[in-house]
Amino acid sequence: MYVIVCYDITDDVRLNKVRKILKKYLNWVQYSIFEGDITFGKLKKCQSELLKVINPKEDSVYFYTTDSPHLLKKEILGQDKNPLNIFI
Repeated sequence: MYVIVCYDITDDVRLNKVRKILKKYLNWVQYSIFEGDITFGKLKKCQSELLKVINPKEDSVYFYTTDSPHLLKKEILGQDKNPLNIFI
């Protein structure tokens, strides 16, 4: 599945922990946005790790999922901060 994750974390210590967790599973494309292909199991593991870090009364993490990234149209105005097309 393809997932886009957006977050709003109120504390810098928790913010860095959330970012570190998400970097293990997805590509960082903006300051508070990650995206990429992930299995259902890995997504649940990621969410479980995040629940141990965030404060649910202050923080929020949004997950948008689709079975196919081809169903999404992505349009970027300005610089693409993390292009996913890597040529070797």
